[in-house]
Amino acid sequence: MRAPLTSLVVRLAELAPGLRVETGPGATGPYAYDASNYRVPPRAVVFPRSAEDVVAVVRVCGEAGVPVTARGGGTSMAGNAVGPGVVLDFSRYMNRILDIDVEARTARVEAGVVLDALRSATALHGLDFGPDPSSHSRCTLGGMIGNDACGNRSVRDGRTSGHVVALEIVTADGVRAVADHTGLHPVDPRDGALVARLEADLKRLVGENLALLRTELGRIPRQVSGYQLQHLLPENGFDVARALVGTEGSCAVVTAATVRLVATAQASTLLTLGYDDVVAAAEDVPQILRFSPSAVEGMDEAIVATMRARRGADTVTGLPEGRAWLYVELEGDDQAEVNARAAELLAELTAQGRLTGGRIVESPAERRSLWRVREDGAGLAARLIDGSESWPGWEDAAVAPEDLAAYLRGFRKLLATHELTGVLYGHFGAGCVHVRIDFDMVTDGGRAVMRQFLAEAASLVVEHGGTLSGEHGDGRARSELLEVMYSHRMIAAFAAFKQVFDPGGLLNHGVIVDPAPLDADLALRELPLVDTTFGFPHDEDGFAGAVRRCVGVGRCRSEAGGVMCPSYRATGEENDSTRGRARMLQEMVRGETVTEGWRSTEVRDALDLCLSCKACSSDCPVAVDMATYKAEFLHQHYRGRLRPRSHYSLGWLPKTSALAGYAARPINALLRGPLGKLLARLGGVTTQRRIPAFASRRTLRNTLRAAQPAGPAKAILFIDSFTSAFRPQVAGAASRVLADAGIPCTPQVGLCCGLTWVSTGQLTTARTIMARTVTALDNDDTRPIIVAEPSCAAALKRDIPELLGTEAAQRVADRVHTFTGALTDLAHDGWTPPPLPDNVVLQTHCHEYATFKGHRPADLLHRLGVHRVDEAEGCCGLAGNFGFETQHYDTSIAVADLALTPRLHHLDGRPVIADGFSCATQIDHLTGDRGIRALHLAELLDPDPGAQSTPHLLDRAQLP
Repeated sequence: MRAPLTSLVVRLAELAPGLRVETGPGATGPYAYDASNYRVPPRAVVFPRSAEDVVAVVRVCGEAGVPVTARGGGTSMAGNAVGPGVVLDFSRYMNRILDIDVEARTARVEAGVVLDALRSATALHGLDFGPDPSSHSRCTLGGMIGNDACGNRSVRDGRTSGHVVALEIVTADGVRAVADHTGLHPVDPRDGALVARLEADLKRLVGENLALLRTELGRIPRQVSGYQLQHLLPENGFDVARALVGTEGSCAVVTAATVRLVATAQASTLLTLGYDDVVAAAEDVPQILRFSPSAVEGMDEAIVATMRARRGADTVTGLPEGRAWLYVELEGDDQAEVNARAAELLAELTAQGRLTGGRIVESPAERRSLWRVREDGAGLAARLIDGSESWPGWEDAAVAPEDLAAYLRGFRKLLATHELTGVLYGHFGAGCVHVRIDFDMVTDGGRAVMRQFLAEAASLVVEHGGTLSGEHGDGRARSELLEVMYSHRMIAAFAAFKQVFDPGGLLNHGVIVDPAPLDADLALRELPLVDTTFGFPHDEDGFAGAVRRCVGVGRCRSEAGGVMCPSYRATGEENDSTRGRARMLQEMVRGETVTEGWRSTEVRDALDLCLSCKACSSDCPVAVDMATYKAEFLHQHYRGRLRPRSHYSLGWLPKTSALAGYAARPINALLRGPLGKLLARLGGVTTQRRIPAFASRRTLRNTLRAAQPAGPAKAILFIDSFTSAFRPQVAGAASRVLADAGIPCTPQVGLCCGLTWVSTGQLTTARTIMARTVTALDNDDTRPIIVAEPSCAAALKRDIPELLGTEAAQRVADRVHTFTGALTDLAHDGWTPPPLPDNVVLQTHCHEYATFKGHRPADLLHRLGVHRVDEAEGCCGLAGNFGFETQHYDTSIAVADLALTPRLHHLDGRPVIADGFSCATQIDHLTGDRGIRALHLAELLDPDPGAQSTPHLLDRAQLP
């Protein structure tokens, strides 16, 4: 640690005892990035809990001359939230909603409050916060204030600045003040003279530049670039709060805000409109705006094609024919009136002749699906189905809506001139277009092309009366180009404004005023190929390309929706998010701050709480697969070294459990006693869980013999190691159900998918076991392979072909079905299951959720007649070996508490369905002595439930 940094940490401890300060590469590495092209490693990351903590940080950094960067959700796409000094992470602790005034329709919130958290709280009162960026599930109010964020419904609600009543700030000299529509006010009366002098300087600046501010600023609705000094004009009431919105933390640090709320619309509808291209779509925007829509969003075919390829064709429904689309949302107080307006608009647009198709989307499920596509636009556009990568840099320029079509024509010509490809989407109703471009930022030639393109793009948008930034701010990406948009006098006025607030240039240095070059600190660079065991066939640069998939959009930091990322949801720590882990792996590959490569303890620790649930491979817009990255890292990290004890005890469980089946009764008796707990401790296994009882081999043989189909088998029932060892009754039930559904099966026993060796990073052994399994299954037999255990099905489907890389492995993978998938795709049309309960609780296995899209157990249960499926959306928390490891027990329970545990507290006699052995084991643990046992779907659907036998299960009274 360098001496100045040591001094800074010591001084912070003196001024703010208990303040959390992190300085090591394992903590600061993820904060070197946001969602932009830039990488700026900070010297320290600080997690304030109060405005007083922020005052201490600013004062200490001012004394030491260390820059300060305020950060919310870290989703900034222009490099607004990275800096070389101290980064203040407001999202971790300063994330409280302080007050909601329903009568005044205002809310007072801390800077780290996530937008969706505020919206959920205000929705209880029929209120909402208007601006709604696509990152609403993880962006913070402080970040939205920093870049004057807008969102999908900005046609109606405008920018964040229009909804700010007051800001609570800390100035660069450590003074707390409140900025509102009447000026600046000190929090501490003793600071009155300082605040009065600051306010006087601002008024003097405005008085000297009246004409300039009136002519160059506020020309179009989305003019975010630069500082919004027009709010300080006399006719605008000297609104200092609104003037500080959009300053990107370069003038003051916002600690809290009072914001205005809007009433929730009572009625709404959505039109989807198809066009040949985005220019044709833009041509219709002025006419659409005459119908007062709440949203007019556009996107091109690349995003839709990527969504369908990555998550299944059924994930995008409701779009008419076309190669570009507009979403038009209309709202009002009366549904009939809204529907009539929608029909009238559709008729008018059809008559214009530019539409390739259009429809009114009435299904709420279809609407949610469509908005999900648009909201994931930035991530989906980053990594397209052909493997190509695209980047921000010119992602949110804006013009007046009536000029949008002409601007897009010129912009597409500019792309063609430089032989670049752009993926277009955005807020067409506000004239703001997002675009990700396939810049080459690795080579000197590619960077030169990028610089030239950005300079010409800036000139083009200015020619059309537009702005460099219409939503994301200037940041490091466009601040250098502000001189193209504004006069020298205006640039000088911006500098004077910052000088008033931040004379030492302490705050977010290098942004807007005295900017860094736009091609400085770029994250991309040429990296050496890394030799790995997994092939990473979908990434051109192998492992380095795979971890580079993460572009920082931060969907893994969402606290609801989907399954990713359970450990982040449990801990709230950036390092425990998929993004944080990916950034640490990127740092490892770079070899600068993390210098030990595969042996890095910082990377090992960052990956430690990853549950290997694989949800990120599905929920992440760019399909980051952290479970695979973790498996590769563990393999390389422990190569030739002693491993954690649990890697042996749990990683080799398929082998030991097969042997245990020959002496199940005495082994179970031994594990019930004190020796069992001792063995658990020696194996790195928690003693806070009961070890599941082993089934005897005789029980498995008898179960399968009784369930043998009478006629020829149409499929293979793969009896995995866990079903064989712990719940053979599931194998029997699955065999009977499949036969009843017209899919009689031949049982295949004694093979293993190798998953436990993969999850513990023992890839050499895993490959040996997988190769043996592939040889046995790839024997000219083309019948479907049905797997009752979802995790094993996922390993056969994905891990085996990616680890072995052979045609035989792919042939086997192509034949694999989950139990749910088999009943969905292969059951004969006339099959009717036995009577089912009306209401069930369901825990879907994460690997099934991630790997077998379109074959969800909930959908099957609905089709079979179950009216209500109360699904615990999220990971159960056990996750194979994870929840059995001593050091992970608490996190395992915390993850379960997010969704599963609350449902188990209120079962009211409903059966619990959990196909995964891990899920069922966690449920058994959580329900304690309540006599609840999770059923496999096969047990629920068994046409002969009397045939189910569980002689291997221990009486709970006998368990320790």
